[in-house]
Amino acid sequence: MDHLLLIFFWIIYYVVHSVLAATSVKVFFEKKLGRVFRYYRLFYSIFVTVTLGWLLYFQYSFDSPLLIKSIALKYISIILLVLPGLVIMFISIKKYFMLLSGVRSVFHPTPAAELKVNGIHRFVRHPLYSGTILFVWGLFFIYPFLNNLISIILLTMYVLVGISFEEKKLINEFGEKYEEYIINVAKLIPDFKNIK
Repeated sequence: MDHLLLIFFWIIYYVVHSVLAATSVKVFFEKKLGRVFRYYRLFYSIFVTVTLGWLLYFQYSFDSPLLIKSIALKYISIILLVLPGLVIMFISIKKYFMLLSGVRSVFHPTPAAELKVNGIHRFVRHPLYSGTILFVWGLFFIYPFLNNLISIILLTMYVLVGISFEEKKLINEFGEKYEEYIINVAKLIPDFKNIK
């Protein structure tokens, strides 16, 4: 029963996360909140962090069966998945933390959006998602319990579905520039043949 509840809670979390991040919802709150809307991203980030903390607490509050027993797999996973995932996530988060977290809104108005195609974005369009997927799958092979498998499968599905919606939004926002970017740069797994 706990595992079914975990699935339910993760699905609710992702639905709420997506609804609050939707452009139409942001436009609604922008009209309702006026000047205070500049803090929407900050409040959104706090809400997402708190609910994620509660969800992870629930995930680890009950016993879950071990699915794989392999010491070698743990070490291989650390080297091939966890460390590269952490590096990619760190680079991505460092680049966008102030803007995406909403912290910048405390000090400055939100700047106009601009398409970033330099740095790590020369190799992959969604580096934070790439790094996150590597990292969480690596963690699963270190801690191969059913509760972790459930959350990682749902996260992976959410990311893959979310990317398609995000890319439609980016095409609407940046037009031909983003369409050209899609042609030249891989979505999640770098394709180095186009790199100069």
